[in-house]
Parts: sequence; C-alpha cells; structure tokens
Amino acid sequence: MFERLREDIQCVFERDPAARNVLEVLTTYPGVHAVQLHRLSHWLWNRGLRWLARWLSTLGRWLTGIEIHPAARIGRRFFIDHGMGVVIGETAEIGDDCTLYHGVTLGGTTWRKGKRHPTLGNNVVIGAGAKVLGPITVGDGARIGSNAVVLKDVPPGATVVGVPGRIVVRPTPEQEARRRRMAEKIGFDAYGLTPDMPDPVATAINGMLDHLHALDAKLEEMCTALKQLGAEIADLQLPELGPCEIGAATPEPERVEDEGREEAPGKGEEGA
Repeated sequence: MFERLREDIQCVFERDPAARNVLEVLTTYPGVHAVQLHRLSHWLWNRGLRWLARWLSTLGRWLTGIEIHPAARIGRRFFIDHGMGVVIGETAEIGDDCTLYHGVTLGGTTWRKGKRHPTLGNNVVIGAGAKVLGPITVGDGARIGSNAVVLKDVPPGATVVGVPGRIVVRPTPEQEARRRRMAEKIGFDAYGLTPDMPDPVATAINGMLDHLHALDAKLEEMCTALKQLGAEIADLQLPELGPCEIGAATPEPERVEDEGREEAPGKGEEGA
C-alpha cells in the first residue's frame, strides 16, 4: 500500500509542474485522494463488502468530485489532474501510467450487465471533457483530445479528436520511437494534444478544395478540346447543291382550302 502511495505521489511530480512538495500533493490534490479511496473501496468490493465499498466511493465523490465505481480496475501510477467531473464505470479497466483530466467519462452505452465500459492500455492520456463510451479498447500510448467522443477502438499510439472521434495521427515506427523518447523526457502529452497536431476539419476542407481544383482543370481541358473541334468543323468544305436538287429536296407544300370560311361583306363589291 505504501509503495503504491509513493508511486502515486511521484507520478504527480512527473506530470504536473505545479506540484511543489509531498505535503501539498497529499493535502490539496483531489485526484490523489480519489485514487487512494478507490484502492480501499476496491479492496472491500473484492471481499464481498459491496455496500460499504459503494458508500466509501460515494463519500469520495462528495469530497473530490470524482466518481469511481469500486469494481473498476485501475493500474499503477494513475493520475487524475484537477479531477472535477471524472466518471469511471463499473467494468472499466485502466492500465499503468495513464492520465485523465477533468470532465472525462469512461462510460457505457447499454443497460445490459457484463462488460460495457472501456479498457485503457498503458500510457494513455485523455484530455479534458472527453467521453470514451462502450466496451472498446484504447491501445497503449494512445492520446484522446479534449472534448472528443470515442465510440470505436483506438489503435496503439494513435491520437483521436472530434465528435465522433477521428484518428488524426497514426504514427510510423520511427515516429512512435521518437514519441517514446519524448515521453521519457517530458512524461506525457498534456490534454492529449500537441501544437503541431493537424486539424481534421481543415484537412477535410483542403481535400475538397484539391478536388475542386482538379475538376476545374478537367473542365478547362474539355472546353479547349471542344473549341478545337468547333474550329475544325467550321473549316470543312461542304458540297454545294444545285437548283434541281434543292427543289427536289424541298417539295412545295399542298394548299388546303378552308371551305367553311365566309367572305367578308362588301369585299366583292369593292373588287368589282
């Protein structure tokens, strides 16, 4: 228990530059309080003291603003920064060295019993306000951006942003090795985001603009081809037709008399 407590305190210093000393961490960090209360309530839950475990988790929510079900499984060096509004469901599983920010929900999407909450691998960072829902798996080293809504599995090392969540970074082996070296240096990526991360909406708009430019180029080629074809048709020498051929080709229409038409009055007298 004391070894876990030392690890939990040490990980705060590694991931929060505002932490100054052990006393401050033990007395003013609600994320640390919530994790320690969860370890105790989880111990009670596994020994059949379910009501007492739920009561203790409710007390922890009242004191810290963080709700963790006693049955949830949490690995080592788990850090909840700020913490207010974090919800971790009953069947959620969290690996080692994970970081959650305020407003994160690891929730379910069904009322059926059984596995209905997410499973997080190791070294996962979930930004503020993100919702990870359903019995999905978030791979090792994945990053989920602030306010994202994730409903599908996330591959290891990927970064997900947006509603619904979209993968914007799928690192190559070289990039993953570089990220691991940076992680050893700085510990984690705050809020699951990096300054050079691409904007998925801007990427989609740029793709549409590129498509429009390609269509414009094709239309210009078609217009040029049609103009050339029209010039070639205008230059063609058509054979001249003689008068007989014209008369034969255009017969005189038959004249149809209107028998029912009456002659206007006075017209015959004027003619006489």
